[in-house]
Amino acid sequence: MNKKNVATEPNPAAEQRLYRVVAAKIQDLIREENIKPGIRLPAERELAAKLSVSRASLREALIALELSGIVEVRGGSGVYVSEKASSPSDVTEGGPGPFEVLAARRLIESEVAAIAAKMATDSAIDAILRAAAEMEQHHADRATNEQADRNFHLAIARATGNTALVGVVETLWNQRGTMWHKLKEHFQTEELRQNTLDDHRNIVAAIAAHDAAGARQAMRAHLERVTKTFSRG
Repeated sequence: MNKKNVATEPNPAAEQRLYRVVAAKIQDLIREENIKPGIRLPAERELAAKLSVSRASLREALIALELSGIVEVRGGSGVYVSEKASSPSDVTEGGPGPFEVLAARRLIESEVAAIAAKMATDSAIDAILRAAAEMEQHHADRATNEQADRNFHLAIARATGNTALVGVVETLWNQRGTMWHKLKEHFQTEELRQNTLDDHRNIVAAIAAHDAAGARQAMRAHLERVTKTFSRG
């Protein structure tokens, strides 16, 4: 029997994450153009064009560099080179970038919402409603609000009656690590937070009406809105 030589097979897990590649390009730019500590980098739009990358990939890379101490992101001012950039540095290895996670959530949670709309019992809908109400009640308390947001999405997954889907959604939420929270810290707006409440009301209404197509579209629109807000300038 011929055995496949698995040693020669590509390993996707070993491939370098895109934001790390972009981060390396930014570090090369800092060195090549001799941008000194304390000097502001070009504006995001200009930098993305210069490096031929998307704004989303650039923003992930800048967050990674900030967490590594190589740049400093100053809200409303721009991105500045730090003292650490003058010495050889590597971006700390992390999990998927925030926009990778959002893309996966948009694909998976939209279908989960559609299935929930078909399968949800009255008690499952009540659980979704409670999570949505808790999120609105604790709108000003960001930590509690975020936990309620997580509970809302998990309640929708549980409404499908499929524990495997619950596990998938929970795993996606668990991948929202330090980069995600730093991205939110810099770029989440009050407008997005208010829109999120509206989006959740639309999702609940579609699921309660057992409208699968409506629930799918409402969830997709919600996650697309989050993605656009975090990536636009």
